[in-house]
Amino acid sequence: MYEKDGEKYFIVDSHSHFWDASRENWKPGREEYAKGWIDCFYGYHQLGPPETHWDYERYLKVDEADFVRDMFTEGYVDVAIFQSTYLKDWYTTGFNTLERNSSMVEKYPERLIVNGRWDPRDGEAGLEKLEAEAEAYKLKGVKLYTAEWQDGSRGWKLTDPMSYRYLEKCQELGIVNQHVHKGPTIWPLNKDAFDMSDVDQVATDFQGLNFIVEHVGLPRIEDFAFMAVQEPNVYAGLSVVIGGLMHARPKFFAKVMGELLFWVGEDRMTYGGDYHIWTPKWQIEGFVDWQMPDEEAFSDYPRLSTAAKKKILGLNAARLYGLDVPAECRLPESQIDVVEQPGEQLVAGS
Repeated sequence: MYEKDGEKYFIVDSHSHFWDASRENWKPGREEYAKGWIDCFYGYHQLGPPETHWDYERYLKVDEADFVRDMFTEGYVDVAIFQSTYLKDWYTTGFNTLERNSSMVEKYPERLIVNGRWDPRDGEAGLEKLEAEAEAYKLKGVKLYTAEWQDGSRGWKLTDPMSYRYLEKCQELGIVNQHVHKGPTIWPLNKDAFDMSDVDQVATDFQGLNFIVEHVGLPRIEDFAFMAVQEPNVYAGLSVVIGGLMHARPKFFAKVMGELLFWVGEDRMTYGGDYHIWTPKWQIEGFVDWQMPDEEAFSDYPRLSTAAKKKILGLNAARLYGLDVPAECRLPESQIDVVEQPGEQLVAGS
């Protein structure tokens, strides 16, 4: 829990990892891609404050003690959600798998949630595996990586016919939270494979699911905002937005936050620290202190209230995952907005 100026914040980090990018895990014959991937992550790491930078060797793979210290002891996080990312084309045992993440959940069940994944290219066998994992791990969410390489294929779309089979299965199993990576690419993945146009269609067709667009489609922020405003089950996942922009690109950060607040609203934004690309402590402290600039260029954007920051830093994700929020961190009923239908927030007087 984080406390500032008498206000208590329940922190849910909805986008975290416990990856293994060690040299020993680089797949023989694919070392170029395994190294290139983590090198790109390490480049993003440099966008945080200089005093938070790690040396490269430590960055390749953290241990349990690192994670607990960075997230819970120093990082204020009350609950973290692991987003599983496999990348078995490049990493022998996978980069950040459900199995590796779940080993931590077993030790800290009150503090950690693990999400699974699915890939339509896995076909019928993948559907059976998803069902088994949903039962074994009580899955409430999945991480979807539409640009992941697999057996010569360099990506897939949510609108693919087999994807619909998986989305139907998720509805059946109660895996309601679909975290979709639609944002900055990581070498050697193709940027166009992260195009978010497929989210628009499936959000309409699967209104019983929530589509949390991680990284809000950066750099295509306007595309995301104009799509999300009409789809009430689309959420803005702020991983990379805060970690990658708040310190290094403060004016662009203000623009991105302004567009999201104007079009999407504070009730559909979730904090994600993207550990261990960055650590959460400086992000949470900085975001609580942050205010929209007073410059004329930002004058038509909404301002963030303390209540809005509490929603974004934890209460919104707690609602999506059915988490129990301590009484001292909850908002009064008068500050909890009624969820609007598409377009209602654009109608004067609604």
